[in-house]
Amino acid sequence: MTYFNDVLLGVIEGITEFLPISSTGHLLLAEHWLGARSDTYNIVIQAGAILAVTLIYWRRIVELLTNWSDPDNRDYLAKLTVAFLITAVLGLIVKKLGFELPTTIQPIAWALVIGGFWMIAAERFAENQQDRSAILWRVAIAVGLAQIVAGIFPGTSRSAATIFAAMLLGTSNRGAATEFAFLVGIPTMYAASGYELLKQFTSGGGAHAENWTSMGIAFVVSTVTAFIAVKWLLGFIQTHRFTAFAIYRILFGGLLLGLSATGLLG
Repeated sequence: MTYFNDVLLGVIEGITEFLPISSTGHLLLAEHWLGARSDTYNIVIQAGAILAVTLIYWRRIVELLTNWSDPDNRDYLAKLTVAFLITAVLGLIVKKLGFELPTTIQPIAWALVIGGFWMIAAERFAENQQDRSAILWRVAIAVGLAQIVAGIFPGTSRSAATIFAAMLLGTSNRGAATEFAFLVGIPTMYAASGYELLKQFTSGGGAHAENWTSMGIAFVVSTVTAFIAVKWLLGFIQTHRFTAFAIYRILFGGLLLGLSATGLLG
């Protein structure tokens, strides 16, 4: 793999990880053309995207962890914690039981298409509700469960599942729903990445033989690209709906199904 491929994969990961369009489908297509990547490589470049979101929200994170005198702050942190624990506990159970669809083209493509139509319907429903920025307990629980659903069904998109779970169950304000979904995603994705990376090192999965220069390039590019993409998204949703992302998902999923049907993509 050339360093240009590392840059390209870092850009794809950075753009797609937190936008509600599924990084899995895009990376699978890139892998088809650029060559397979190791699990360790995947984990490292995803960590770059997580780091970017952590940097964007670092002030909010510090406030949540230090401003214990504010009851609203304590309530928000408690709901973040519950959402994370639901994902962590159920995620381990799901892993042990092996409940996960294969990361192959057709199930991912169908998840993209179905998710796109679901996003359009969910946003229309949310728009008819009173504008609410508060995070209710049912929202916190739903977001935790939505992360599990996204993990079981590759192509669903963790960000899409969590944002729209929040919007459907009471946090109709797009900005508030997105912030909660992303803040829950930070510890969730760090924990999942750390768990998978630890498994790679302890099981002798080839982590010690990796090209760390290539991974370092992809990590840095992923971090920078994700920072720009998420900053843009947070501004975009202040005045726009998620409809453009839903349409893109439907078109991209249809493209994947077409390529698979013609044998151009296995």
